[in-house]
Amino acid sequence: MVQVLTDLDLVISKSYISSDGGWFMEVFHVTDQLGSKLTDDSLILYIQQALCVNRRRRVSKESQASLHREVRAPYASTDHTAMEITGTDRPGLLSEISAVLSKLECDVSASVVWTHNNRAASIIYMEDGLQGGPITDPKRLAHVQEQLENVVEAHHGVGERRSVRLTAPAPGQKTHTGRRLHQLMYANMDYEPCQGCNGGGVAHRNNCTKIHVSIESCKEKGYSVVNVRSRDRPKLLFDTLCALTDMQYVVFHAAVSAKGTMADQEYFIRQQDGCTLDSERERHKLTQCLIAAIERRASHGVRLDICTNNRVGLLSNVTRAFRENGLSISRAEIGTNGDRAVGSFYVTDASGYEANPRAIEEVKKEMGGSVVVVNKSPGWTPKTSKTRSVGSIGRNSSGSIDEEKPRFSPGSLFWSQLKRLSSNFSSIRS
Repeated sequence: MVQVLTDLDLVISKSYISSDGGWFMEVFHVTDQLGSKLTDDSLILYIQQALCVNRRRRVSKESQASLHREVRAPYASTDHTAMEITGTDRPGLLSEISAVLSKLECDVSASVVWTHNNRAASIIYMEDGLQGGPITDPKRLAHVQEQLENVVEAHHGVGERRSVRLTAPAPGQKTHTGRRLHQLMYANMDYEPCQGCNGGGVAHRNNCTKIHVSIESCKEKGYSVVNVRSRDRPKLLFDTLCALTDMQYVVFHAAVSAKGTMADQEYFIRQQDGCTLDSERERHKLTQCLIAAIERRASHGVRLDICTNNRVGLLSNVTRAFRENGLSISRAEIGTNGDRAVGSFYVTDASGYEANPRAIEEVKKEMGGSVVVVNKSPGWTPKTSKTRSVGSIGRNSSGSIDEEKPRFSPGSLFWSQLKRLSSNFSSIRS
């Protein structure tokens, strides 16, 4: 349910969930990204069909055709080979990977990158530049994976966790990109350094903009009660539920609401075997993982929105321009529509400092096309010399932040348009 609404770029401002004794009820207060009520009958019909049809079937073609918007659920296409990479966040890693793919004649169709706590995860969808379509030849797949493993290994020390995985599309199998990125980061243990606010008192909690997580027992009902308070943003509910699901917890009841810039979430949960969280170790790990899930999608740095002609070597050239000008990518998503490439990059300098404006201007000159520089992302405070951590560009978004309404911005509309524009990916000829 939440995934369907999230994929439609709808804003969930309030929600109630209850399921016990074989029955369930889910209530969602939903608006569009401008905060307006949904009045499009075709959109409402699409939601009804998406929620009610048998999971083995799809929404009818008639409903999709009548919908006055393009809906691209962020799944891996059966027309593309998926490459998943995890490891330590290193400046220039994506640039080198793009260069190797270009040399191996693998055409990138779309790419999404997350970084958090000095860890990185990326999913790249690509086609065979020699024959077109997905790469299905086992020998070619093995060769591409071997070359990419060499690149990733060169950026890692002995004992550092890393992985490279190429998968050819399989009929009937779908991979939700955002869902999969959460799983990759969780497996990469990016949650280990996470800490929420430990300040006590209701007054402090209500006025603090850091992430608060508390876990208590409801012994008379046999639940563990999880309360999360954090800054509100798009996809917050989806990200929190991903964390609970990945850790094998079942949500029986929940209440979620947003007021101003902050959001409160309360969950009544059990483990899949029916047990509650009895040990301090279990509670501590869940707290860390919930904080990590909230922080991962938070964007850090200066955002560059790009719309330019799709050309040979584009992705490789763009990432090389960042690297050569001392910029590091903290988050990125790029795709194509026909002969146009559309994407967003959040950049800092190599140590997590705010990007040098001169470096950004140099990148703009090299890229060509339309490059819009947007102010630093809401809630992000650039590092200062007092807090510098050399070599680390994984930022913690739970720090103090200025009050700013985060649920709508021109940037959020751009990301929405990016998803719709890239509904029929062609190749970034890299």
